[in-house]
Amino acid sequence: MASPLTDTKVRNAKPAEKPYKLQDGQGLYLDVRPSGAKFWRYRYWITPEKDGIYTIGEYPVVSLSDARREREWAREQAKQGINPTHAKEAERLRRMGEHANTFEAVAREWIDQNRNHWTEKYLYQVERFLGNDVFPKIGALPIRMVTSAHLLGIIRTVEERGAKSIAVLIRQWSGQIFRYAVATLRADSDPSAPLRGAIKKDPVRHNPPLSKDEIPVMLNKLQKYGGYRGTVLATKLMLYTFVRTVELRKAEWTEFDLEGGEWRVPADRMKMKKQMKVGESHIVPLSRQALEVLKELKTLSGGRKFLFPNLRTPDTCMTATTINKALERMGYAGKFSGHGFRATASTMLHELGWNEKAIERQLAHAERNKVKAAYNHAEYLPERREMMQAWSDWIDELARKAAEKEGEAAAAEATAAPKGKRGARSGSRTSAG
Repeated sequence: MASPLTDTKVRNAKPAEKPYKLQDGQGLYLDVRPSGAKFWRYRYWITPEKDGIYTIGEYPVVSLSDARREREWAREQAKQGINPTHAKEAERLRRMGEHANTFEAVAREWIDQNRNHWTEKYLYQVERFLGNDVFPKIGALPIRMVTSAHLLGIIRTVEERGAKSIAVLIRQWSGQIFRYAVATLRADSDPSAPLRGAIKKDPVRHNPPLSKDEIPVMLNKLQKYGGYRGTVLATKLMLYTFVRTVELRKAEWTEFDLEGGEWRVPADRMKMKKQMKVGESHIVPLSRQALEVLKELKTLSGGRKFLFPNLRTPDTCMTATTINKALERMGYAGKFSGHGFRATASTMLHELGWNEKAIERQLAHAERNKVKAAYNHAEYLPERREMMQAWSDWIDELARKAAEKEGEAAAAEATAAPKGKRGARSGSRTSAG
């Protein structure tokens, strides 16, 4: 019986005219080819009548010790009646599948499954925060290899930079991704489940509405704003119509009847679209002031599809952050946002005594009572027309009174200044005398 091979004997094996074998024992041998190539092979029997050859790999990539370990694995497969070659191929395919089913690949598939059910803003949040905070850390890992510890490290990092609400969202999204992976047989469990409660969100702080006195101050700042005129007009139209930001920035000229004084917002852009019929629209009566804004806007974007085209890519609409960034530059960062125009209108119209149902219908708030959930676009419409004009008139009156008050204060200061100077000169002479 030949003695087992040594590293030296394997290394020094020279090619011959014909292939030959160097036996190591227990079915393992080195196949030396005339070309000089050396292959480790293992001969096995699953049945006494038929043998098979399992190729382990090429020397020196696979060393003698590696070949012996692989032989032991192949022997165990053969004992169980499994062809080692078939088992290795199945393992290779499984690993390929694992790497094809990375966390990022499954996550993006989950996003594609849900994008039609999400708002544009929510889709942007999901893609942005997963792309910035999650995919760089675990995106390339097979999803089965992602652990609770991986996820905890990510959400702790996000929390430490002060973004607790984003950390909570990342945990929630990760859970949904894993549950999707389980349902599609690419994961066995949800490692985010033990992390529920690991991050506590800070209480939501909604920016308060503008007070009666703050409205003319904001209009004055808007008048002096040095940014793009279209952004100023968008902000004014938000104040006069108090629609949602997405309803405004995606507005198209075809939706407006300037002669009839109406803007019809399509159902697919409304938050309450589930309660609206296909083809139905939300009516926004346009006041004289809103129409003046639109006439000026017509000179800027009247030849385009959108009222507020994106400056860089005019075939698309303005971004979701344009109005809020303008408000930030005017000093309202953390104090007031585009959504605050709706809260301002709701608060003030109630204080001014307008019918609550007319206000709610104009705000297009979803009906909580499912029995009454059917949307009627013309409900309270005559009263809403009157209310929208009165709202714009009230805003302009506030601005007019504030300007008058400011003018009176400036005049009083100008009148008082010479007296102060004369008094100062008189006092100097008295003191000197």
